[in-house]
Amino acid sequence: MFRLDKREMNPEDIPILKNKYFDDSTVFTPESLLREARRQKALPQVKVPDLCILDPDGDIIHNLLSEKRALQNPDWACYHTELLTFTLGGIEFGVIGYAVGAPFAVLVAEELFASGCRLLISITSAGQIYPGKNPPYFVFIEKALRDEGASYHYLPPAKYSKVSKRILAMMDGAFEQFGIVIEHGSTWTTDAPFRETEKAIEYCKSEGILAVEMEAAALYAFSEARKKPVICIAHVTNQMGSKIGDFEKGDADGSREALELILLVARSWKLVHEVLL
Repeated sequence: MFRLDKREMNPEDIPILKNKYFDDSTVFTPESLLREARRQKALPQVKVPDLCILDPDGDIIHNLLSEKRALQNPDWACYHTELLTFTLGGIEFGVIGYAVGAPFAVLVAEELFASGCRLLISITSAGQIYPGKNPPYFVFIEKALRDEGASYHYLPPAKYSKVSKRILAMMDGAFEQFGIVIEHGSTWTTDAPFRETEKAIEYCKSEGILAVEMEAAALYAFSEARKKPVICIAHVTNQMGSKIGDFEKGDADGSREALELILLVARSWKLVHEVLL
């Protein structure tokens, strides 16, 4: 039992776990939101690139704009974000920055797939949980602890959200060409980064969790529920401010390595997506 305002609460009565009706259609859809945004802003209906990126920290966007390699898409109808497009290795990408946290990331994911996206790649900064190498380094997230709210609106309660088996097969060996080490493993997705307590961290260590971030569990739940391919990568950049000199991300704030990694993902997808996806 839980205690709330000195009263006992049964776990089954927690609102976020009740009345979700996972098999029912939603009344409010991303298509209707985008339709009304286009009407109000007098925008045409456009298709986004097949491959899109979520860049919560904005480092990739900042690098692309500083080097004049990206253009803003003036017809992107989302109320909350801007869509940039750029070409890398002959492949066109769309990228949206600053969608921090599970609800925002999923909102944007819904809108991107409603607009023609075929693969979404999220690269988010993360804090180190499992001790080992010094940051920065990358983790391909295979599963994420569901310690946020959005995933419970897409899938029934469970401990983890997981990358799809098809994506896992697609990415088998894809990172071997990358010049730095890519870890494979699990993360902890939280809605409250400033409530990462010692005991919570120790629990995550006992689970073998590598890092903590704010989006993956919800994005993977969305991916499974909507049957839309999503890849989540954590850029482990810090040890939660526990030492002076933390939060250093590398060259160009890690954006150059992130773009190299994205290109490997894109090439793997282009090789096999017709079979696997």
